[in-house]
Amino acid sequence: MQEMELHDLSDDADYAASMQQGSSSMMRSDSSKRSSSSESEGAELVYLKDNVTIHPTQFASERISGRLKLIKQGSSLFMTWIPYKGQNSNTRLSEKDRNLYTIRAVPFTEVRSIRRHTPAFGWQYIIVVLSSGLAFPPLYFYTGGVREFLATIKQHVLLVRSVEDANVFLVNDFDNRLQRTLSSLELPRAVSIASGSSTPVSIGDSPTNVNLERTNGGLGHDSHSISQFHGRQKQKAQDPARDISIQVLEKFSLVTKFARETTSQLFRENHSNGFGAFEKKFDSQSALDFDHKASYDTETIVNEIPVAPDPVEFDKLTLVWGKPRQPPLGSEEWTTFLDNEGRVMDSNALRKRIFYGGVDHKLRREVWAFLLGYYAYDSTYAEREYLRCIKKSEYENIKRQWQSISPEQARRFTKFRERKGLIDKDVVRTDRSVTFFDGDDNPNVHLLRDILLTYSFYNFDLGYCQGMSDLLSPILFVMEDESQSFWCFVALMERLGPNFNRDQNGMHSQLFALSKLVELLDNPLHNYFKQNDCLNYFFCFRWVLIQFKREFEYEKTMRLWEVLWTHYLSEHLHLYVCVAILKRYRNKIMGEQMDFDTLLKFINELSGRIDLDAILRDAEALCICAGENGAASIPPGTPPSLPIDNGLLYSQQEDEVL
Repeated sequence: MQEMELHDLSDDADYAASMQQGSSSMMRSDSSKRSSSSESEGAELVYLKDNVTIHPTQFASERISGRLKLIKQGSSLFMTWIPYKGQNSNTRLSEKDRNLYTIRAVPFTEVRSIRRHTPAFGWQYIIVVLSSGLAFPPLYFYTGGVREFLATIKQHVLLVRSVEDANVFLVNDFDNRLQRTLSSLELPRAVSIASGSSTPVSIGDSPTNVNLERTNGGLGHDSHSISQFHGRQKQKAQDPARDISIQVLEKFSLVTKFARETTSQLFRENHSNGFGAFEKKFDSQSALDFDHKASYDTETIVNEIPVAPDPVEFDKLTLVWGKPRQPPLGSEEWTTFLDNEGRVMDSNALRKRIFYGGVDHKLRREVWAFLLGYYAYDSTYAEREYLRCIKKSEYENIKRQWQSISPEQARRFTKFRERKGLIDKDVVRTDRSVTFFDGDDNPNVHLLRDILLTYSFYNFDLGYCQGMSDLLSPILFVMEDESQSFWCFVALMERLGPNFNRDQNGMHSQLFALSKLVELLDNPLHNYFKQNDCLNYFFCFRWVLIQFKREFEYEKTMRLWEVLWTHYLSEHLHLYVCVAILKRYRNKIMGEQMDFDTLLKFINELSGRIDLDAILRDAEALCICAGENGAASIPPGTPPSLPIDNGLLYSQQEDEVL
């Protein structure tokens, strides 16, 4: 195994060679424009930066350096990134592989936002998010230049900083600044709707022509696709902070073939450009590629094709396959994990025990607080009691902020009225089949509403989004206490909050990581999705967004969540759960030749029909077998990881420009 290097680039042939080409600079002179024979007639080079690098893997020797350009043609601005040719000594990355990362003439009419990262340690980098909501891999600026890059863009297109995230810059955001969060799932926003010209130009240092780009499913668009882009009218956008609509997901099968093909075309290139371009350590026909006979209830999905039995018996895979599930952690066993003052003596052993068996419902109120981070594992009984008193007072202070708003104030407080209205609508339809929330004028429904309103003031930047009530409901059911439910929800949103960010970067990073895991663990299924324009993995959106809340019965959802919260094998076990479900049904999916719409309908119909214990065993086995390769395929900071950066880490110097 190669040793990972974070800062030492002595073995990076790309970096060393690129440094010989001269230091990075901005080139706007007429002579430089005329000297570039690869640029189309009438194209003006307005920015050039050498040594801009993509990190396909964690290893320094596999980084790919290239040249980033901004080119103006007519009224349109284009971005290209071309890797240097023949300068990587690593034979594992072929020239064909390197070409997959090439960014060819992307017009800014197809760019939604640019996220910059300026960590205290390490290199600055940017992530360019397309109108589809999908993103190119991070572009690292080894010698600085992010500020100049953004400043140049601002000279030619409308570039404004997001009011919700100071490190996100919105491109051509002419509409309401809170546009629909699920733009990538809505037909009008599934493709780029440009106000200016989108005519492609053949620009770059690579000899690859437009025909090759189309063959490889790249980002080059032909005239037919451009005419389609302009032939569709832009519809009214809605506020994403209040429009993460589960109903939209359930009706997504109405999306037309045109929109689906367009987003899939964009996503194919992104999968080639993404993280985790690693070698597979085992053959695609390994034991993990064989399906298992489903051990589900006698009730089956209509017209389901029986899954072929595993040709390798389970008892021969005991060293690899998931261990049998255990009974839930009970009260007597729980006390063995605590010392006389209430401290958890071995948190790893506790998390492992919960991972394999869950928690008895009577214990959840106490144990969940540990799993979510509300209680520290080394806290005593007395310290926890003191914490509850302090946090209750703090909660009541926050709650009074919105309770004190008079009707006259509310009339002038648009965002408050909108969030309150959305919460009022959501809570009355959240888990009403559960006795705890059933009936008219149910006090628990009122508590659900109050906690969500209080959270919208506690985290005003994020506010409230549809789906949050689904995440809070089981917590309130378990805690049966308003203040403790709030603070446990706050702790959960520290992990899952990026799922609801306006730019949807948290969701797309998870769907991207899921695609890489499927490619690693079930290459035939990955190839099938690729051939059938399903690589965007939008059919898994609901699974990831609300952590399978709609896929399992209430009790099973709580058991799944406490397993995920242990972070025992991986903090991203939920992605392996997605892979496990897909693998369970791979024969049906592939055998019936499901297209995207059929697949989405089929996935929705799985709700309530998935064997949780079997899926958890499969997910465990997949996670173990994926090992370091699996971890390397998940971009750093992917939820439910805690955020790496925060709003305090951006440069004051850059703020003088933007």
